[in-house]
Amino acid sequence: MKTLKDVISLKFKTSESEGVIFHGEGQQGDYITLELKKAKLVLNLNLGSNQLGSIFGHTSVTTGSLLDDHHWHSIIIERHGRNINLTLDRHMQHFRTNGEFDYLDLDYEITFGGMPFSGKPSSNSRKNFKGCMESINYNGNNITDLAKRKKLEPSNVGNLSFSCVEPHTVPVFFNATSYLEVPGRPSQDLFSVSFFFRTWNPNGLLLFSNFADDLGNVEIDINEGKVSVHINVTQVKKNRIDISS
Repeated sequence: MKTLKDVISLKFKTSESEGVIFHGEGQQGDYITLELKKAKLVLNLNLGSNQLGSIFGHTSVTTGSLLDDHHWHSIIIERHGRNINLTLDRHMQHFRTNGEFDYLDLDYEITFGGMPFSGKPSSNSRKNFKGCMESINYNGNNITDLAKRKKLEPSNVGNLSFSCVEPHTVPVFFNATSYLEVPGRPSQDLFSVSFFFRTWNPNGLLLFSNFADDLGNVEIDINEGKVSVHINVTQVKKNRIDISS
């Protein structure tokens, strides 16, 4: 395909911070890649560069954050020549691509959920998307519906299930006045705890526990955006250990 205009839209949700959402490339060096990197959305686009190096078409735009929250996010990419509107969850970003070319020349296949291994260094370092997509529409074609009805020819549909599997993890929301208290384990030499957390607040107490027999306590908190661990032991001379990250 050689297009002057493109409209690509889809919805996704995932708990992974990395993954290729879709990719297409051509023999002339044109490409378009939409992917998650560090839970942000990155669009890489090149409408063509010349071999002399005087025209450099690579353009990269990043938007959003914390997109690995397993909530639905919607994406719309509207391109007319070098003018691009990238909309993520109703927040639109307008930009112009680098270079001098207006047409996107994709004469290889377009892949959703990953990219084929091309032998290029860029392809093997990228992860395939892991999660759910719906309402995939590419220039007026309902890709989701065509894939489900097996109307895409030629196509390679591997291990797709047309349902969205929910993760087994159960999040807990704390409203800054609530807390969760669980029974301790007396007569244990080992204290071990692990959890994931997400917050916009720079300060807050994450965990606190007293040791048995008045031997001290352990505290994990966020202070000015940094996680700190404080261990107080009452029966030794150097009785406080502070670790910050």
